[in-house]
Amino acid sequence: MTRAETRRRGRPPRTVWTALVPVVALAAGLLFATSGQTARGTDLRAGDVSQLGGLIQQLQAAADRQEAELSTLQARSEALTDEVAGRDSEVAALQAAGDAGLQSAGLTALSGSGVEIVLDDAPATADGTLPRGAEPDDLVIHQSDVQGVVNALWAAGADGVTIMGQRLIGTSAVRCVGNTLLLQGRTYSPPFVVTAVGDADAMREELRGSYEVRLLQAAVDRFGLTYRVTDARDVALPAYDGALDLQHATPVG
Repeated sequence: MTRAETRRRGRPPRTVWTALVPVVALAAGLLFATSGQTARGTDLRAGDVSQLGGLIQQLQAAADRQEAELSTLQARSEALTDEVAGRDSEVAALQAAGDAGLQSAGLTALSGSGVEIVLDDAPATADGTLPRGAEPDDLVIHQSDVQGVVNALWAAGADGVTIMGQRLIGTSAVRCVGNTLLLQGRTYSPPFVVTAVGDADAMREELRGSYEVRLLQAAVDRFGLTYRVTDARDVALPAYDGALDLQHATPVG
């Protein structure tokens, strides 16, 4: 037997796995190199979540800039109107008539006694499990809860209402995206604070009689959400300073 034959007989048999190891190692190396080149130090796993978060921040910053510009233009417009009214009696009369309706329209600051209402999701359990008989949707404040509270306050004759310090007017819309509140171009996370100026007893009575608020109260009793109404003696509501043009409307009748 030759030495070559001896060496061949002494080798372990080549298996399929033995042959594939170099191929797998090469493929893994190419994958790691491609990932490193693509990521360039960033987290590839973040994906759409990071992009969405960045987009929300960009839109919020743009909204803040536009809000500041709007405030500047409104102040300039008011100054020019006052200047003209000082020289023209007809303009002065129209300005006085318009000013008379500003408070009811929510366009002037308002102060007085009223109520403050706090709405919040149910607290998380220590082990992360859901309460018995609960679904995830049962544990968060919904758009219908916030809207039910606001509608009850208006029905009770509230002079003015704010959510998270934002003054509401006749065209204000309350929308929830997940467990966040979208109001007049800004987003808010719970707890949500609703403040109203008006007759506190009348507003409490209307809240107790509201079907939507009763549904909320049932969830509070069963799952531990927060719904708290407090009388407030000195409430200060800012004037509404957003856009007044109507974006969407549906004809009735």
